[in-house]
Amino acid sequence: MSSSTEQPRVIEGDLSAAGASFAIVVSRFNSVLTERLLEGSLDAIRRTGGDVSSTDVVRVPGSLELAVVAKTLAETGRYDAVICLGAVIRGETDHYDHVAGQTAASIGGVGAATGVPTIFGVLTCDTLEQAINRAGAKSGNNGFSAAMTAIEMASVLRKLRDPNGL
Repeated sequence: MSSSTEQPRVIEGDLSAAGASFAIVVSRFNSVLTERLLEGSLDAIRRTGGDVSSTDVVRVPGSLELAVVAKTLAETGRYDAVICLGAVIRGETDHYDHVAGQTAASIGGVGAATGVPTIFGVLTCDTLEQAINRAGAKSGNNGFSAAMTAIEMASVLRKLRDPNGL
């Protein structure tokens, strides 16, 4: 029987981008939104001590193309995390459902396949107003949030992979 004073060992990532390397893949489709998401991601890296001049930004046509480029970047071994930014807004057809679902699944699969955190920073909104709010207006900037997730995940994986860290 264990004592009630025993505590588990807790491993958490730090919110410091210092020394970490990031790639950001950005969809050109809905660029009025995705450029704001990119600015938010770069701001997060900068604010947490990262060097944005060593961050690589790759532009792709649309959200469906994010995953294949993210996978190629992750496989280089040069990045601690890859951030994927896009915006899919519901229209009058079911195109949204196909693009949003496939994009989410594909990006999620990259991280699992490569072991490099691949962060889903794609807005999936019903209206343009919702997307604008999530790209830096009323609801914050999802690009900033995606980068903060990337920073934390890069840190926690460095700790887990360091034989002296555990």
